[in-house]
Amino acid sequence: MTENNNSWKNRLFGGLSKTSSRLTENLTGLVTKAKLDEATLDDIEDALIMSDLGPATAASIREKLAVERFEKGLSEQAVKEIIQREIAAILEPVAIPLEIDAFPRPQVILVIGVNGSGKTTTIAKLAHLFLEQDYGVMLAAGDTFRAAAIGQLRVWAERLGVPFISGPEGGDSASIVYEGVKQATGTGIDVLIVDTAGRLQNRTELMDELDKIRRVLGRLNPAAPHDVVLVLDATTGQNALSQIEVFKDVAKVTGLIMTKLDGTARGGVLVAAAKQFGMPIHAIGVGETIEDLRPFNADDLAAAIAGIEK
Repeated sequence: MTENNNSWKNRLFGGLSKTSSRLTENLTGLVTKAKLDEATLDDIEDALIMSDLGPATAASIREKLAVERFEKGLSEQAVKEIIQREIAAILEPVAIPLEIDAFPRPQVILVIGVNGSGKTTTIAKLAHLFLEQDYGVMLAAGDTFRAAAIGQLRVWAERLGVPFISGPEGGDSASIVYEGVKQATGTGIDVLIVDTAGRLQNRTELMDELDKIRRVLGRLNPAAPHDVVLVLDATTGQNALSQIEVFKDVAKVTGLIMTKLDGTARGGVLVAAAKQFGMPIHAIGVGETIEDLRPFNADDLAAAIAGIEK
């Protein structure tokens, strides 16, 4: 890898510092060494909800704290440690890296996400991650609805030094994907990453387009697409959950990538997503550089949200 893992972890904690401090501020003054009473537990539950963890997660953590309080008085640090432990338990089952294991090659990854979610840039970061692992990568501009998306992906392909395939604006996405698989197969490419349409104004149109891509891919490889990855913008907070709800059925999503977990981003929404949908979370991004996407680590995020230094 081109960057030390500890350095990237430091940026994760730094990027989530506002999320952590918000939760810390919400907890400060609520917890003393005395046993927790019902009113304090209610306030802590509210603080967790305000930190975007979601009502279900907040309620389960409150229940855990209620059990612990009968055994011993809980300090603020002890409460944070319980929060970290409970969040990690929710996140660990869904922390699943995106593995390249398809045979025959290439592994076809469709990437979707609403316009503005950082979808195209995330594709470039994902390609960089695979290149670091010595996989051959090809990019395909299947989002023909926007000429800017095609141009942006072409620029990234040139910067990364990977092959790129596209068609005219408004062209047939399925044809581009079909040609991409043929070229990738012929040149020994390991993974074909496809940028697909992210508009939701007409869900039927989007579903029809993705179904056509699947039918065309099936003629070349019945197992394709191997992955359908939804890119989410963490700064949208609870709106990200609404996007998962829609896309999981319309696009048959198999996994998630959360971007923009920096600045004022609310990392807690990942916990809410894991609790509600149980869908694999493959990677997270904490910045704008090409190296700012890494496989998702449940323990690190749980500690960052809880405000515990690791």
